[in-house]
Amino acid sequence: MPMQQWFRDAKLGIFVHWGVYAVDGVPESWAFYTGQVPYEQYMKQLDGFTADRYDPGAWADLFARAGAKYAVLTARHHDGVALWDTGQGELSVVRRTPAGRDLLGPYAEAMRERGLQVGFYYAHNDWSHPDYATAVHPQPPEEWVADNRYASAAPGAEDPERWAAYLRYRDEQVAELMERYRPDLMWFDGEWERAEEQWGIDALADRILSVNPDAVLNARMLSRGDYTTPEQGLPVVPPDGPWELCLTVNDSWGYQHGDDNHKSVGQLVRYFAEVIGMGGNLLLDVGPKADGTITAEQADRLTGLGDWIARHRDAVHGTVRGLPPGHFHGPSTLSPDGRTLYLICYDPPREHFALNGLRTPVRRVSVLGTGTELAHRRTGGLHDVPGMLWIDAPAPADADPHATVLALELDAALDLYRGRGRD
Repeated sequence: MPMQQWFRDAKLGIFVHWGVYAVDGVPESWAFYTGQVPYEQYMKQLDGFTADRYDPGAWADLFARAGAKYAVLTARHHDGVALWDTGQGELSVVRRTPAGRDLLGPYAEAMRERGLQVGFYYAHNDWSHPDYATAVHPQPPEEWVADNRYASAAPGAEDPERWAAYLRYRDEQVAELMERYRPDLMWFDGEWERAEEQWGIDALADRILSVNPDAVLNARMLSRGDYTTPEQGLPVVPPDGPWELCLTVNDSWGYQHGDDNHKSVGQLVRYFAEVIGMGGNLLLDVGPKADGTITAEQADRLTGLGDWIARHRDAVHGTVRGLPPGHFHGPSTLSPDGRTLYLICYDPPREHFALNGLRTPVRRVSVLGTGTELAHRRTGGLHDVPGMLWIDAPAPADADPHATVLALELDAALDLYRGRGRD
């Protein structure tokens, strides 16, 4: 099925890791998996998860202000705690926490009211479910996967019937999410602990698409995924096809009291520009507190990024991958018709910007956001090899504090020289 155009055009999504782990500010699920805290202590956080200041409308306003076009909320992480009233057991914030209500429905409604596509994160694995650790990956990607008691059966203790029961539980939970909330995107995780055949990926994908044929699935649905999902590290070479970088604002996915290592607005603009220049989306993560509020430090960074996007929206939403390496020192994007090239410039030069290998004549160069026209000229060139295009640097008043964008209006669709020059 062709990739949904809304995803290709979106460029920015907001990832929300919210769950009981915010009470003590410990790593989501991994805190007990790795032995950082005992399982019983981790689950005592259920008693402190209030969501008493949860305002999904305020979230949606913030995400829209950031320039996001979709959001992804953790419906259930590896710890097994569901944020909705699941019919598959008692472990939910509705039945086991002071929050006492469905948190997904209001989120989905608020996002849609602000024009955002609705996504849910869901972990294939559930380290709390009694039937989960009853199988073993036939070729574990790491030793710790096979050795952890929350993830895998002990040698000789595999139980196919109980594993089948676990898959029924997972499939019914996913069906609840699809049928109650009709998400536009399902963001899966935890796939590394079993092989594709063990997960029953085809049957699960078919069930999802039977409810919403337009649903987008990430690559952790393995062969049925629609796009790749690099995590935390910016690719040097862009992945083939649609892709999305998931990235935290600080160093943590969920709320952690002691993590104040927040990326600056300028750094986030650079991450974002590099991603969209390679044709991808940025899924930027925030971790609300247990009461449902997003910290001022994270909110300020979302609004700062949103301010930059608002000033340069023509270079962002609906654009496609820009120039390949070797033509310009910085990222770029291209209008869908190929006739406007946007150069993203981090540091204003003293004299000129230089663009190499552009065959198409340039009609006009201007600063996006101010409209100021910049002089440009070519030098050199021989036969098939075009000369260098020089663009005058903008005045300080036209420079953006984070990244200045130049719009090059072309006489025809972009045409590049990719050769080695005359012998």
